Amino acid sequence: LFLLFLFCFALPWQCFRALCCKGPPPPRPEYDLVCIGLSGSGKTSLLSQLCSESPENIVSTTGFSIKAVPFQNAILNVKELGGADNIRKYWSRYYQGSQGVIFVLDSASSEDDLETARNELHSALQHPQLCTLPFLILANHQDKPAARSVQEV
Repeated sequence: LFLLFLFCFALPWQCFRALCCKGPPPPRPEYDLVCIGLSGSGKTSLLSQLCSESPENIVSTTGFSIKAVPFQNAILNVKELGGADNIRKYWSRYYQGSQGVIFVLDSASSEDDLETARNELHSALQHPQLCTLPFLILANHQDKPAARSVQEV
């Protein structure tokens, strides 16, 4: 009995629970992210790939969509916001509650589109609901011949 008592208190609670309790594992933490970028930058393709969905039949997002991206230790609830000019003005309405930002840009886009993406990124970086959050800036389409390097972007 003493050895069982010593064994149980010497192990961290998680190990004890796994050995002694047959209940379900603790739920994975969930994080709410927002994914933004211009149309055609690859936001939908990125999320489809992360969700192990088929790359065929991908349709550009015209409004917004939400995908749960499962990982071993967490679940990312990603709000993907359409990047069309008439939709970008509404992005800020979907920022509330976000815990991180994924900004996707097309590294092979025209100079004008790259400048527009730069302006949208700076606007997001300065937004009160996003300015303190972690940002992932993804320079997509690196496989295209016209792709700019990370330094050029």
